[in-house]
Amino acid sequence: MENLKIRPLKEDDLDAIIEIDQKVLGEKRKEYWEKKLERVAGKSTQTCFVAELEGKIAGFILGDVSGWEFGVPDTIGWIDILGVDPLHQKKGVATALANELIKSLNAVGVKTIYTLVSWDDWDLLQFFRSVDSPEGI
Repeated sequence: MENLKIRPLKEDDLDAIIEIDQKVLGEKRKEYWEKKLERVAGKSTQTCFVAELEGKIAGFILGDVSGWEFGVPDTIGWIDILGVDPLHQKKGVATALANELIKSLNAVGVKTIYTLVSWDDWDLLQFFRSVDSPEGI
């Protein structure tokens, strides 16, 4: 996507994220996202981006570094949430977001990136298998 711009997430992106989430899941989760973005703002290990297309947010991704929880080393990163407006799905938005997150996490020493996906969500499983990363995802 030629006009796609990836940039760090900002507080005033909240309404657009809520709107995308509602389109994808079918319910408005304003309180969830307010709390989620509040926690994100308070963590230095958090890595979050939005994709803009013609000045409008088309998708978002939130990631983090493990930070030694449960004995997991800080070279492990996580993709927490990835959301793309249904109007822009299967057009490279999610790939651009994932690649930017991977690049950002690699820059701070993350060597492996995990996420949780339902075993029967074949589209999402295929997407994560296809993401281009030097270390894998």
